[in-house]
Amino acid sequence: MGNRVSREDFEWVYTDQPHATRRQEILAKYPEIKSLMKPDSNLIWIVIMMVLTQFVAFYLVKDLDWKWVLFWAYAFGSCINHSMTLAIHEVSHNSAFGHCKAMWNRWFGIFANLPIGVPYSISFKRYHMDHHRYLGGDGIDVDIPTDFEGWFFCTTFRKFIWVILQPLFYAFRPLFINPKPISYLEIINTVIQITFDIVIYYVLGVKSLVYMLAASLLGLGLHPISGHFIAEHYMFLKGHETYSYYGPLNLLTFNVGYHNEHHDFPNIPGKSLPLVRKIAAEYYDSLPHYNSWIKVLYDFVTDDTISPYSRMKRHRKGNEVQE
Repeated sequence: MGNRVSREDFEWVYTDQPHATRRQEILAKYPEIKSLMKPDSNLIWIVIMMVLTQFVAFYLVKDLDWKWVLFWAYAFGSCINHSMTLAIHEVSHNSAFGHCKAMWNRWFGIFANLPIGVPYSISFKRYHMDHHRYLGGDGIDVDIPTDFEGWFFCTTFRKFIWVILQPLFYAFRPLFINPKPISYLEIINTVIQITFDIVIYYVLGVKSLVYMLAASLLGLGLHPISGHFIAEHYMFLKGHETYSYYGPLNLLTFNVGYHNEHHDFPNIPGKSLPLVRKIAAEYYDSLPHYNSWIKVLYDFVTDDTISPYSRMKRHRKGNEVQE
């Protein structure tokens, strides 16, 4: 269904990513931005409240009819769980306790992982740091789709299915692109998460467990917030690799929409990224940006020139030091 997209390969580029250069220029002009490079203690309390909110939801859905379990999983739980993955993104940058307490951030990420149902936090940290250091790096940046994804999901209908299945591709893509030895923290993350899931099943029942897992699967798939997956780096305009979003859903996503600002200053918490844009407005206001993630999803599915291949990619230089 739908025309086949015209693109048959990634956009290979031979220049470095723009973020390091822009960061140097902005800091030279506005050194006061360095004062924003500090942890956000509010993040700790927000995450705790989100986790407790989902615990209450697990209890409330345990006796509902299945149709209402799935309804609330999509209408409510999906927003919380997707937002929690972005809280984990913040924690992966040590935004909760700061760089001097790196392990505190790792343990807090494991705690934040609990309502998601699938062990995620520690592995995300390992791969996400590579995404920042080697944006678009062939065989390193697992945010880039595989060749199979680009080749197969090439029509309107197939792209629609790809959007629905995004959480599965993000989960399994690292195993094909850049598999890493399992770390002891990943084992701990997995054991704690599986133990938590078993406790939920035996204490509250299967409906609470399904609500938790469905909220994650649905929230990271065909969902308005999921527009950020595509909005961040898919090349809707030739030559532009990273795009920001300045719409209201930033309130639920720890300002992940400020994505140019985030890649320029990954050690500044999301709370302060709007201030980065305000201080260095001449650098960001002229860059292409979005105001609707829903429109991004619609355009991605319906535009015959856009597909999973619509990403900038760089050859490896041979001197990469991965996380």
